[in-house]
Amino acid sequence: MRKFRITVEGRSYNVVVEDLGAAAEVPDPARAAPVAAPVAPVAASPAAAPPRPVAAGAGSVVAPLGGVVDTIDVTLGSVVAVGDKVATIEAMKMKNEVRSHVAGKVTQVAVTVNQGVETGQLLLTVA
Repeated sequence: MRKFRITVEGRSYNVVVEDLGAAAEVPDPARAAPVAAPVAPVAASPAAAPPRPVAAGAGSVVAPLGGVVDTIDVTLGSVVAVGDKVATIEAMKMKNEVRSHVAGKVTQVAVTVNQGVETGQLLLTVA
């Protein structure tokens, strides 16, 4: 047995190390004890699961990424064309414009400014 003092992140530790010498047997990986099969992970409880996005229809404009709604550029009844900016979502300090993929009249605004949204969550409906 040999004694050593080691310092880790400014703290000193006294340790004792056993010297096995040259005659010590080195373990052979081929003769190693069998390893237990991995255990399947436990599923999270339903209460801990994040909210699922609302199913989107043909006129639904959904969040392309998760973040916080920074602006809503349309109101109920507004007429939009394909490519019009309808909202802005902030994610990781970047502002991302959301544009309409359909033309028509806004029939529903499903979110508010400063609301957190998930990818695929309904923002508004255009009919």
